[in-house]
Amino acid sequence: MYIIFYALLSVFVVSLISLIGIFSLPLSNKSLEKILLYFVSFSAGALFGDAFIHLLPQAAAQGFTLKISLYALLGIVISFFIEKIIHWHHCHHTGKHYHEYNIHDNKSFAYMNIFGDLIHNFIDGLIIGGSYLVSIPVGLATTIAVILHEIPQEIGDFGVLLHAGFTKTRALVYNFLTSLSAFIGVAIALFIGLKSEAFFIFLLPFAAGSFIYIAGSDLIPELHKEKMFSKSTIQLLFFLFGIGIMILLLLLE
Repeated sequence: MYIIFYALLSVFVVSLISLIGIFSLPLSNKSLEKILLYFVSFSAGALFGDAFIHLLPQAAAQGFTLKISLYALLGIVISFFIEKIIHWHHCHHTGKHYHEYNIHDNKSFAYMNIFGDLIHNFIDGLIIGGSYLVSIPVGLATTIAVILHEIPQEIGDFGVLLHAGFTKTRALVYNFLTSLSAFIGVAIALFIGLKSEAFFIFLLPFAAGSFIYIAGSDLIPELHKEKMFSKSTIQLLFFLFGIGIMILLLLLE
């Protein structure tokens, strides 16, 4: 019951992150980009940390096998496929959503983006549910990693919907509704995982692969766009801080 409670609470908190776009409205694009840049650094470190410090070691607790590698690769492939479906690289750079968004049918693309988010949030729910089946500390670590990833993504998605002509209220509602698919994912993970050890063994490396893809393909390239030494140093510190948080969470196990 504790596992179910914590898993559902975590998904609820993650779903609330979908409403964060409203707080970005008073900020200029330039100010928002500066803030998000450090969130992205922190998020990348946390995602890598969770994958390599929590998820993969737990998956290999009984020995590292070829299956673990294949499941992790599947997580990478599925994440790649999702981004291809929506024809958009989640660059987590709000300015790009406003300035480099160049397609003929904004509304059509907006709905495709919503569909992609439905799938993405569903997988987040699966990952959170599966990680809580390992232990509550691993579940908390994964939830933190997901939240840090969701903050810049949700602000970016909010900007996409506004650019497509959605009202602020409608954009927030759509973002929130798509986030609820995470509840379906966590329910499936808990239902199947509690009955099938094979599903549990699959989900951990799959989650690790997804996190490695997001951090390596989406976040790190954004960080490399900053050339100034001082800002790059701050990025590195936030990146290491994200990893450090995942290491500190080992103390809860």
